[in-house]
Amino acid sequence: MSAEPSRPTPSTTPRFGVWLIGARGSVATTAIAGCAAVAGGLHPPTGMITETPDFASCGLPPLSSLVFGGHDTVDCPLPKRAEHLAAGGVLPHGLPSAVHAELVAADHEIRPGGPLPGYTDGGPDRTDDAWIDAFAADIRDFVRRQDLAGAVVVNVASTEPAPADGSLPPSSLYAAAALRAGCAYVNFTPSTGLHHPALTALAASAGVPYAGRDGKTGQTLLRSVLGPMFAQRALAVRAWSGTNLLGGGDGAALADPAAAAAKNAGKERVLTDTLGAAPEGEVHIDDVPALGDWKTAWDHIAFDGFLGARMVLQTTWQGCDSALAAPLVLDLARLAARAQQRGLTGPLAELGFYFKDPVGDGPASLGEQYAELKRFAGRLRDDAGDPGDTGVRADGRTGGGVAGSEAYGTAPGDRAAEDRGPGDGAAGDRAADGPRHGAGDSGGRR
Repeated sequence: MSAEPSRPTPSTTPRFGVWLIGARGSVATTAIAGCAAVAGGLHPPTGMITETPDFASCGLPPLSSLVFGGHDTVDCPLPKRAEHLAAGGVLPHGLPSAVHAELVAADHEIRPGGPLPGYTDGGPDRTDDAWIDAFAADIRDFVRRQDLAGAVVVNVASTEPAPADGSLPPSSLYAAAALRAGCAYVNFTPSTGLHHPALTALAASAGVPYAGRDGKTGQTLLRSVLGPMFAQRALAVRAWSGTNLLGGGDGAALADPAAAAAKNAGKERVLTDTLGAAPEGEVHIDDVPALGDWKTAWDHIAFDGFLGARMVLQTTWQGCDSALAAPLVLDLARLAARAQQRGLTGPLAELGFYFKDPVGDGPASLGEQYAELKRFAGRLRDDAGDPGDTGVRADGRTGGGVAGSEAYGTAPGDRAAEDRGPGDGAAGDRAADGPRHGAGDSGGRR
């Protein structure tokens, strides 16, 4: 690895930015360190779907071409955060020192985030629109200084409760800034993001691809496999209960009952979508600080078999959320960057494989979602020799509008949106290409 922080150098390979919201969190740090380790040949790309044969020759940006930056409200430097993760067994021993230069380079590109929780309309010193402008300016400056071909904004930040008063939470301010800066957007958290009625018009007309929400990394990943199994086997699920024991930022954030309830909505939605109805049972989330970044998820499934025979299936999942999430974040950044390079706009429903609550219309079972993802890979492969084609929506329709709107609810060319205002019109209805569900889920620090 290099001895000094990386700087822009002439290259025939376009470089793409990955702008992380929550850039000093566990998932972001693991993704940055892991990208450097894999690109440098220090570790294999275990867990990265985009490094499998199905994604060869798709025109995805190489890992070595990714440049990291982001926003965060904490000031712990990335090298120090990486050392902490290595001490907890999340990162391999010695990796923080091996990729120290890459961590320092990314840390130099992290800008202060905000507003702090509890503020409305941007806080005491800024309006929402002023925050959006400031965040968008940070992103545009990053792209310009690093001479990037484009950037993808990925939200991996702390959990936030669903807004109760119609105000824009921080995740929605960041999402609006991404679109205003003309960047593809991925919401890996269950936080509101673009799932806010005030952003419906912007999401529909910004002219960029977006995906989300709530990364599917552990317990829900398993549920999306088992749910279809019971349905296809014609076994009647009577009850499905679960418990999560976790520490770290996730555990602390989800100790808030409102945040935990919102987080569980995504887990329950997967069962409803795959089984056809919600079974009895709940998921309980307990904060156990001693577990750090590790999680234990237990499920108890009561079901009926032939002639009413009552049976039970129990599963236990023990894993590290950061190590499970980081390769998926890298996958999504590469896929979204390639989609924007191809001129795709709107919801990337084909990426539903990665999420509990995916945007757009698509299947709910993991197997069908993976088939959709492979078809998307084939489409990118077919298009790999023609990066100049533009104006095609991710759902196949012609895109409209341009990125960089001057207000979070409107975009140039959308005069009807200007007349309505950011909260009118489609606020209560799902736009044709908008998010599948309304605002409401929140998850822990990733």
